[in-house]
Amino acid sequence: MSEQIRIPFSPPDITEAEIAEVADALRSGWITTGPKTKQLERELAAFLGTPRVACLGSATAALECALRALGIGPGDEVITSAYTYTASCSPICHVGATPVLCDVAPDSYEMDYAQLERLITPRTKAIIPVDLGGVMCDYDALFAAIDAFGGTFTPANARQQAIGRIAVVADGAHALGSVRHGKRAGQVADLTTFSFHAVKNFTTAEGGAVTWREGLFDSDELYHDFMLMSLHGQSKDALAKTKAGAWEYDVAFPGWKCNMTDLQAGLGLAQLRRYPGMLARRRQMVARYTQNLADLDLSILQHYRAADGSDACNADDAAARADASQESSSGHLMLVRLNACGRQLRDHVIELMAEDGVATNVHYKPLPLLTAYRNLGFDIADFPNALAQFENEITLPLHTKLSDDDIDEVCRCLRQAISQAKAEGAR
Repeated sequence: MSEQIRIPFSPPDITEAEIAEVADALRSGWITTGPKTKQLERELAAFLGTPRVACLGSATAALECALRALGIGPGDEVITSAYTYTASCSPICHVGATPVLCDVAPDSYEMDYAQLERLITPRTKAIIPVDLGGVMCDYDALFAAIDAFGGTFTPANARQQAIGRIAVVADGAHALGSVRHGKRAGQVADLTTFSFHAVKNFTTAEGGAVTWREGLFDSDELYHDFMLMSLHGQSKDALAKTKAGAWEYDVAFPGWKCNMTDLQAGLGLAQLRRYPGMLARRRQMVARYTQNLADLDLSILQHYRAADGSDACNADDAAARADASQESSSGHLMLVRLNACGRQLRDHVIELMAEDGVATNVHYKPLPLLTAYRNLGFDIADFPNALAQFENEITLPLHTKLSDDDIDEVCRCLRQAISQAKAEGAR
């Protein structure tokens, strides 16, 4: 057995194209927010089919800014999934609102929409669904749960009134390029945030973005507010102040500091040119994994789904994206559950695979298992489905630096590790 990792979990896919764009930014003299950041915003909006995009320092910052833009704060409740990373929930705490956690449905990574309906109160101002692994949530069921709320929704400001109901602010951190019923992530929820962290399909090293549905808000005004929030509340950024004599500025409110830099945006511009091909390659990899593991007792997250609910990962990617009846994930995470197995066996499989040189991960530890959320009063006993989902989940490497041979080797290693763990009595 080797302790050296031969197949890493999620290295960034960086080519000479990204390096050239970053070098161009360095040579230009613009290394903070400048022309490349604004260009990336325009190109992302065109890719997503949304009015505008605001690029920020992280998806977490984007989600917090989205809640602030809606005027959500103390006295308000915001519901999100118990089965997610802390970044889906911590912004709720940052703005002073009360987080409310919803269990997932049995054998699902999505919120239980029947339970969601029961959790809504007159204080609920937003719901944050999580497009886990790049698979968009069942937004039809989510909006139906909101519509079924029999109480009164009282908007606190013009933006809440423009929505006219509880806001849906999607955590689309994994979902750039995902499609459901012919609409891309970013076109369905009222506002959607994306992550461009180093382990994501599309990366700017660190960074994220927020976008919103067409016709809902004054887009120029909302974009301006995001820019103010991201740069201390200052009325002019460095680019605007380059005009001769244009040093004068104001600070509208004590804002934050979460702007994207042109170095990051340079990475993003090159990544976006490559992104359709990267999405197509991920579809091929998911298909190969699914075929290789078909004889094992596993539950694999379904990334690509035809109108009849059947798996469509072998379908042509471009054709599937043009078919409004199909669902097409971004293929971000290879989530696998070891059926009829418990946490001890899952953890031992992870250890054995690491010893064999293959890095894996777990997505995610439910929030009530974490100290921060236990301290807020959440008890994992109230979220049995999330706990069951977590205890036998293992995430396999899925990134565009993997070869087909690498995928075959991961599958061989997984098969061997499961057999060995069971032989050694792990459960």
